Order: sequence, then C-alpha cells, then structure tokens
Amino acid sequence: MAAITPLLADEHRCCDESFAAAEEAAQAGDPVGCRQRFQQFQTAMEHHFQKEENILFPAFEQVTGNAVGPTRVMRLEHQQMRQALAEMSDTLAGGDLDDFLGQAETLLILMQQHNIKEEQMLYPMCDRVLGAVAGSVIQDMRDLPASPLA
Repeated sequence: MAAITPLLADEHRCCDESFAAAEEAAQAGDPVGCRQRFQQFQTAMEHHFQKEENILFPAFEQVTGNAVGPTRVMRLEHQQMRQALAEMSDTLAGGDLDDFLGQAETLLILMQQHNIKEEQMLYPMCDRVLGAVAGSVIQDMRDLPASPLA
C-alpha cells in the first residue's frame, strides 16, 4: 500500500538540504550563490506546501469531515513560514548575509517544529484515514506541477 509519510518526510529532508546549502553560501560570504540556493529552496518549499494544501489536506478533511483540526494548524504554520521566507528574500535582495543568517535560525526552528508535527502526527493520520485512496492522493501530489514564485 502506498504511504504518504515516507514520501513527504523525504521531501522535508530534500528541503532541509537545500536550505543548508543556502546557509552555507551565506556563511561563505557568497551572496550570489546564497540567492540562487535560497530561490531553489523557496521554490521547493512552496511546491511542498501546495501539495499539502491543494491535495493532501482537502482529501484528509473530506474523509474525516474535519477542516478545523490539524490541517488548519498546518496551514497557519505554512503562512508563518511563507512570511519568514519573504522577509529572508527581501534581506537577500539587500545583500545583508548576516541578517539573513539570523532569520535563517528562526525559520529553521519553525520548520523543525512543523515537520515533527507532520511526520509524527498528521502524515500517519493521513495514511490511516485515507487508506485505499492514499495511492491516488500520492499520484495527484506527484503530478502537481511546480509553479514559479510570484
């Protein structure tokens, strides 16, 4: 049976690696490399959020009849992270790598706390409640095209 947890947990790891590459470029004093890697990270994060918000969460809410529970919390946390990403992008546009690194620490904490909730609670719940339709939900997430950031 197809499982949501390993698929999306692996995406978390890929995003974490991309984020670390942007941080490493900032620490090395490479603003161009940092901007490039951060853009890749930001695009990957947004694509991941879209998979959850447009496909996984609605499927979970439809089956459970609950749109005000864990998926609502995750959407709110996605908004917090989007705000942090936007602020970091603005900081990079100004070329302040030290400020970027400070903001990166805050984002890292947000991501770690968020990922734990998803990987240890929400994704396993999705695997349980979606059951037989999990495979089609996974396929829909895989088929979702990445859209460029606005």
